[in-house]
Amino acid sequence: MNTHRNGTKVEQAELFRLKEHNHRQANWKKWGPYLSERQWGTVREDYSEDGNAWEYFPHDHARSRVYRWGEDGIGGISDDQQNLCFAIALWNRKDPILKERLFGLNGVEGNHAEDVKELYYYLDNTPTHSYMKYLYKYPQSEYPYQRLLDENKSRTRHDPEFELFDTGIFDGNQYFDVFIEYAKDGTDDILIRIVIFNRFDKPAPITVLPTLWFRDKWSFGRLDKMPEIKIVKHPHTWDLLSLEHEKLGMYYFHCDKADKILFTENQTNTQRIFNQPNTTPFVKDAFHDVIVNGLVLAEKTSGTKSSPVYEFTIPGGQSRTINMRLTCEKPLSKPFGPLYENIFSMRLKEADEFYTMFQPVTADPGSAAIQRQAFAGLLWNKQYYNYEIETWMVGDPGHPPPSPNRLTGRNASWVFLFNRDIISMPDKWEYPWFASWDLAFHCIPLAMIDPVMAKKQLILMLREWYMHPNGQIPAYEWNFSDVNPPVHAMAALKVYQIEKFFYEYQDIGFIKRILHKLSLNFTWWVNRKDKHGKNLFQGGFLGMDNIGVFNRSEVPEGWGIEQADGTSWMAMYSLNLMEIALEIARVDRSYEDIASKFFEHFIFISVALNSFCSSYKNLGLWDEEDGFYHDVLYINDVPHPLKLRSLVGLTSLFAVAVIEKDMFETFSGFKKRFEWFMDEVGKRHEHIYVEKSPDGKRILLSLTPKHRIVRVLQKMFDETEFLSP
Repeated sequence: MNTHRNGTKVEQAELFRLKEHNHRQANWKKWGPYLSERQWGTVREDYSEDGNAWEYFPHDHARSRVYRWGEDGIGGISDDQQNLCFAIALWNRKDPILKERLFGLNGVEGNHAEDVKELYYYLDNTPTHSYMKYLYKYPQSEYPYQRLLDENKSRTRHDPEFELFDTGIFDGNQYFDVFIEYAKDGTDDILIRIVIFNRFDKPAPITVLPTLWFRDKWSFGRLDKMPEIKIVKHPHTWDLLSLEHEKLGMYYFHCDKADKILFTENQTNTQRIFNQPNTTPFVKDAFHDVIVNGLVLAEKTSGTKSSPVYEFTIPGGQSRTINMRLTCEKPLSKPFGPLYENIFSMRLKEADEFYTMFQPVTADPGSAAIQRQAFAGLLWNKQYYNYEIETWMVGDPGHPPPSPNRLTGRNASWVFLFNRDIISMPDKWEYPWFASWDLAFHCIPLAMIDPVMAKKQLILMLREWYMHPNGQIPAYEWNFSDVNPPVHAMAALKVYQIEKFFYEYQDIGFIKRILHKLSLNFTWWVNRKDKHGKNLFQGGFLGMDNIGVFNRSEVPEGWGIEQADGTSWMAMYSLNLMEIALEIARVDRSYEDIASKFFEHFIFISVALNSFCSSYKNLGLWDEEDGFYHDVLYINDVPHPLKLRSLVGLTSLFAVAVIEKDMFETFSGFKKRFEWFMDEVGKRHEHIYVEKSPDGKRILLSLTPKHRIVRVLQKMFDETEFLSP
């Protein structure tokens, strides 16, 4: 049973599945949208001498070259260890290659860096992935690969990006809407339906290849036996494939009768990539040669990659449907029919019921649809992420060793890092790798619909195989040693509060685990990023690269930079940890001392930030004349305030906390220390801002004093400055 926010008791199917999964009674999340949309051009797949991931493994290689660390595809799924993958390939009978994966420009080719050049939409998804829907818009004219490259290359950073829509390829509705829909009838029973609509007013041809393949682990010594997909002969009106894998077990793939079924091996086309003869014609990109180039291969009835082929000419305004089903252990005698359709209807109805629970009673249909599709995007961007630094650095048995430069180059100090998990990604094309502070923000809305997942994601980044022994949280794949803003505590507190509100469950154990690990990370910040022990923090990159005048992570030798944002983030971090400690103190009074510790950290940071800065004195980061916070650059110990109004000066507004007076009175130890500290230290510093509400029921702590908030907000709301017209 579940409690609706309106007070009624309801039995909700998706919540029941989540409960079963969380109690380890049924693995409902074994299958999900865990395929990347771009594996090429990632650091993991880069085995070059110079570390240029984009150039070493470009899009042009992706169809022909086996990946080491993951797989990609369009609207696809995989199991949670990415042994078996499913995605679609398409051909409009004009493109030079099959459309197997989304195309985009790499960081050098795009005039605004990496940029996907496709139209695709995450339409629906539920936390257990029992219902999912995806839309890909496929042009009927030849896809303009070269034009997209040339046009964007000719543009400057001051010009807009040249998008696929700008090519005119969708003019007159000359495209297909390709819907991919999934529904589960069990943890290992996945129904798949592809519906292709011709949006043009004339008939148009299309070839559809729903593709199954095993991720190559055997050639890297991760499997003893090569897996196999093969045809199963049977007397029915559909096609049947068996899929056998030593770790995954036996599966069966049922599909509508195909025009033909292709098989090949997930094996690199060495002739095309390295100009070395292939040992077999059955390589990863063999389907391209068969479908696009009309090459006739010897008949093959098994392999590690397979696809039924469906060739349609669809009249204008009409559609065609392909039905499929993946099951475990044994084939079904009746995989399709009314029951198949009913499962899709039921899962969609259950998804409707599930999302209604999170909408305000007054929500209009438009807002509810936006919220639901936003959740869909969040859930579709879960990805299987595999990166084992030591193996990546030294290479695999039987394969050429990586460059020796790798032992001292990128991510070399993270040799212990061992990632093999389902993780929330910023984006599965442009950023198909975790970014720890992005993930922290993802977890806040995720907590509404799947609080257990949100909590596990936050804890995951702090586990021994992620977090550095020195206490640093890994930033992102391109450079784990870069520094992200410390928002983990804020996210954990929000997740805790959201679960408490929606599910009436106070998970003190969760915030205890978080507090203990984040205390290590907080200490890392204090010891590593406060170079002079002044409570003014450096940090470097801090995710603000798009507004920085220069790269703050790479200042020359003898230079240093005290950062308004780094210092403000640390003030917020202190308040977040204080609030977490006070919440735990409700059940364990020993945490009052920890709350006091972080309160005092906040006060010292506040004093440091709010002192005046000038080119003659090293006092702080507030510029009284300008009425704003600025970074201060030090060159040979001489300070140079960077008098630029940017987002770094607004981050001081984030560090705010409110303590309820009745809670304050409850914690006698914290209250006593708080009052003593304010009497002895606070009275000596005029810019500490601690204020009681007019009714005396709340205490406000703010990094920015009230009179300075006014001056900062004047800039923020000025249409000639931060607030554009």
